[in-house]
Amino acid sequence: MTKHIALAGNPNSGKTTLFNLLTGTNQRVGNWPGVTVERKSGTIKKRKHLLIQDLPGIYSLSPYTPEERVARDYLIADQPAAILNVLDATNLERNLYLTLQLLEMGLPIVIALNMTDALKSQGRSINSDQLSYQLGVPVQPISALKKLGISQLLHEVEKITNQQAEPIYPQYDKQFEAGLAQVIDLLSDSIPNHQKRFYAIKLLEQDQVILDQLQLNAQDMLDLTEIIAILEKIYADDMEAIIVNQRYQFIEKITELVTKDSDKTFNLSDNIDRLVTNRFLALPIFAAVMWLTYFLSIQTVGTMGTDWVNDVLFGELVPGLIQENLDRFEIAGWLQSLVLDGIIAGCGAILGFVPQIFVLFVCLGILEDIGYMSRVAFVMDRIFRRFGLSGKSFIPMLISTGCGVPGVMASRTIENEQDRKITIMTATFMPCSAKLPIISLVAGAFFPNNPWIAPSAYFVGMAAIVLSGMALKKTKQLGGVASPFIMELPSYHLPKLSTVLRYAFDKALSFIKRAGTIIFVTNIIIWFSSSYNWSLQMVETDESILASIGCSFSLLFAPLGFGNWRATVAAITGLLAKETVIATFGILYKLGETTEENPELWGLLQQDYTALSAYSFLVFNLLCAPCFAAIGAIHREMGEAKWTWIAIGFQTGLAYASSLVIYQVGLVLIYGQLPTVWTFIAIFLIITAIYSLMKKPANTLPIITLKTLEKGEY
Repeated sequence: MTKHIALAGNPNSGKTTLFNLLTGTNQRVGNWPGVTVERKSGTIKKRKHLLIQDLPGIYSLSPYTPEERVARDYLIADQPAAILNVLDATNLERNLYLTLQLLEMGLPIVIALNMTDALKSQGRSINSDQLSYQLGVPVQPISALKKLGISQLLHEVEKITNQQAEPIYPQYDKQFEAGLAQVIDLLSDSIPNHQKRFYAIKLLEQDQVILDQLQLNAQDMLDLTEIIAILEKIYADDMEAIIVNQRYQFIEKITELVTKDSDKTFNLSDNIDRLVTNRFLALPIFAAVMWLTYFLSIQTVGTMGTDWVNDVLFGELVPGLIQENLDRFEIAGWLQSLVLDGIIAGCGAILGFVPQIFVLFVCLGILEDIGYMSRVAFVMDRIFRRFGLSGKSFIPMLISTGCGVPGVMASRTIENEQDRKITIMTATFMPCSAKLPIISLVAGAFFPNNPWIAPSAYFVGMAAIVLSGMALKKTKQLGGVASPFIMELPSYHLPKLSTVLRYAFDKALSFIKRAGTIIFVTNIIIWFSSSYNWSLQMVETDESILASIGCSFSLLFAPLGFGNWRATVAAITGLLAKETVIATFGILYKLGETTEENPELWGLLQQDYTALSAYSFLVFNLLCAPCFAAIGAIHREMGEAKWTWIAIGFQTGLAYASSLVIYQVGLVLIYGQLPTVWTFIAIFLIITAIYSLMKKPANTLPIITLKTLEKGEY
């Protein structure tokens, strides 16, 4: 008979590492019913009768996020044989908060005290036997990363699933326990005895989900209200705060008994944090780190690999080899053009940027692995909060540097509905891996000696997010108070080479797969429409179907500085996938390589653009509506077509306005041209933007003063 084990723990507790270690390849991946939260399960190696259900990483069982809802619903409804609770030993006090809530559910629990090796390196220790005695459940020290203590842990799990022991609950203050006992008496016999304590605490918390489920009668509701009022009077606090305090008082007593800290006041992580999270130094350090990241990936190390791929692999070897074989088999001219000018030129133009993308994600992977990116999130929260936003919005922004799709999906962690919508609408402003080729091409072709152009794309994205958030936060539909931001700061440690390389390889492989699917098909369509006219006759590119379509839209982009039909077509194809922007140029200019070192390409680009118009083109593609895949993610997360179209319209409108302002103001200030009608439109847009940022919020909170309190108006 298969027994189900629920794997529960905080984010970053090592839960996923333990799950992969226990199950190996015996995993099934899907979604939880009714939501898009990923669901993983798998049988334990050599113990096929034990099935592990990996619950989402959560901090509590209060149903504020989709992850917390599915975890709680599973534990209540499915009643697993046991819970395997993973604790981060280096953050015991914070991790025990979830443990207490799991104990309150009355289910058998085994605690895996993970990261004990990291705890030892900090000069600290935890008495696991004493912790087990205090909690009344088995506690096994392990290191999932180093595979220590795993067999003993599995022995405890198997042992507890074969026992029928009475649950042991954490005991709180006597007065609180007395009130809790009275609430338990209100519960009907339909609630299992071992779950009554959990339900009673949730009733005290006024948990709406539980209230709707139990449907208490009028007298019971009156009794519950009276019990809550008495407890709030005794403790002089609101009920939710009372329960939180009861749990933390219990946790503090336990941690004092079981932990032994080193005599050192500050460890290495604390000393580093004094510098990188410093109020004045944090932002300059962050700017320097991002500058170095882009300098390595785009200006130096990554460019070396890109040059070889473009100049040698797709410049000489691949086209020469394919041309030779096409000639040998006497392939028709149109088919040769399709293969060489369409497929090879388009995909080659994109694949040439893989080395730069790989180096970029090696750098980002190192920053993530050592723990720096968590600090950046807190630094950004300090800034975002001044503009009415939450630091939680930075996490989707950070993920969006890899791909906008998971970045948009990461907005689920934001409880506040208005903040979540703002984050969804703005997260894709960050330069993702698909936008990197555009950044690299513009920086290399027009600003080869300026190392700040590439990182400026990153700062443009962040500025767009902050300023958009400020403006949107002042609207009636999206106004409100920013969500609180709570996140673990892991200790600094040396990056693990295998983890960093796997992260970079996954990102690069994802990029290559897109080049082999949607970009491949798009390239064929672009080749056909750029080689034939409406009468299906093979013609020069300037007389093709694509040229006529591009010309009809080019007037729309002329005020932005790139009214050339090729640029218009490239910008439109970017809606399919941002990678296709460079592939489109590769086909339309009939070049197999698009390296910034190629004099021929430089000459062709400089015939159509100035440095100013090229930067305007870059900004437009950075900020406009993302690819179709990301738009699909926006629709899923928004939940309705109305907000999806609002998001697309806002992104595209902001991109158009930003590019117009940059180009028109630049013409006057940089090139000294006389103002035109478009210059005054740009000035009007600037004034409108300033007004949107400075105006009073549509939704305001009431100001509480002594006078209003005395009058009883609040």
